[in-house]
Amino acid sequence: MKLMKTIAPVAALMALPSLGLAQDSVPGTDASTDSIFIFNTLLFLIGGFLVMWMAAGFAMLEAGLVRSKNVTMQLTKNIALFAIAGVMYYLIGYNVMYPLGNWSIGSDETGGYLGAFGVAVLEAVGVTREAADDYGYASTGSDFYFQLMFCATTASIVSGTLAERIKLWPFLVFTVVLTGLIYPIQASWKWGGGFLDSQLGFLDFAGSTVVHSVGGWAALAGALILGPRLGKYKDGMVHPILGSNLPLATLGTFILWMGWFGFNGASQLAMGTVGDAADVSRIFANTNTAAAGGAIAALILTQLLYKKVDLTMVLNGALAGLVSITAEPLTPSLGAATLIGAVGGVLVVFAVPFLDKLKIDDVVGAIPVHLFAGIWGTLAVVLTNSDATFSGQLYSILIVGVFVFVVSGLVWLILKAVMGIRVSEEEEVNGLDKAELGMEAYPEFAKG
Repeated sequence: MKLMKTIAPVAALMALPSLGLAQDSVPGTDASTDSIFIFNTLLFLIGGFLVMWMAAGFAMLEAGLVRSKNVTMQLTKNIALFAIAGVMYYLIGYNVMYPLGNWSIGSDETGGYLGAFGVAVLEAVGVTREAADDYGYASTGSDFYFQLMFCATTASIVSGTLAERIKLWPFLVFTVVLTGLIYPIQASWKWGGGFLDSQLGFLDFAGSTVVHSVGGWAALAGALILGPRLGKYKDGMVHPILGSNLPLATLGTFILWMGWFGFNGASQLAMGTVGDAADVSRIFANTNTAAAGGAIAALILTQLLYKKVDLTMVLNGALAGLVSITAEPLTPSLGAATLIGAVGGVLVVFAVPFLDKLKIDDVVGAIPVHLFAGIWGTLAVVLTNSDATFSGQLYSILIVGVFVFVVSGLVWLILKAVMGIRVSEEEEVNGLDKAELGMEAYPEFAKG
């Protein structure tokens, strides 16, 4: 009886591959090939829901760093942008990013998730279904899901910078354009096999540039056109505007830190062999130590500069460390990864007051974290990966940056002319929760 109890779970585990095959069509029938397919698919799915968890991290971080009268607005923007990204990437973005990619997500007969619209778009440009239909080394559904999470992350970056003075609907319209066109177009240049990858030899493992600096460039264009919050820069001085909930901001940072293991780890794109599994674990270790390096650097530097530790700088230091290592989390040693992350933390501490001198109001520090550290991390690839060239990295950064900044700026200007993007002074003073939504996050603390 004891033997049977021992054998039964083992037998069940051994049966899992065949059970999985009954749910999805796979390339072959060889057991080793099927196992690789299954483990690769699981990596995409697990990594994908960890990156999705980062959406909660952004929401909590932003809710904590804005004033209480604007918390509901930030939460609304974050859940809405995630939903919009999901639909726009399905309708347009995935086909733009991978023009020869797999259409048959979910159903080989109907075109699945991409549907008739995606099929029509590619057939219109002469790409046959047969040429594009290829199962590859993991399920197409898992690949689509994982890539979608990166697209949504880009939109989340923009939200925090423009907080406390932007109207809801113009922001959401911009999100439609960003997730449907801007992000997928530039991502296709690298991850879709485009010219940055094939001609410049650009290396960006998980998206320090493709994801993070893109969000930073879009946010910078919006901040310049939108202008700073009332009272932030007055009489030649910078007047700090404190957030409402530092415990919530800290929770958001830890959620993002955790989600980043999926962001970087699953970007290995394979876990079906011993070597791939070892690489994923190395990526996890480097990702973690880079965040630690960024946090410690900001911790020490703010103590030296301001004689007191600044928690918000430490939080952003950790995030900057994560962004910095994202371009190449595999090849550095643990020591090198720690130093790469530490430089990101230092950049944040100096970049925040630098932006204030330029009167660029970034509510949550997303531009220093995602743009400045994203550029640094992309250049730092040459320090540990011999396949990278400084010119290839730099030219790619400039190409992506100019494209995203210019196009985003044009979209913001059009929205400003057509819809108006900024709330009135009275609405800004009273808070966007009341003005835009008629709903407060903390009604029991309201005056009156």
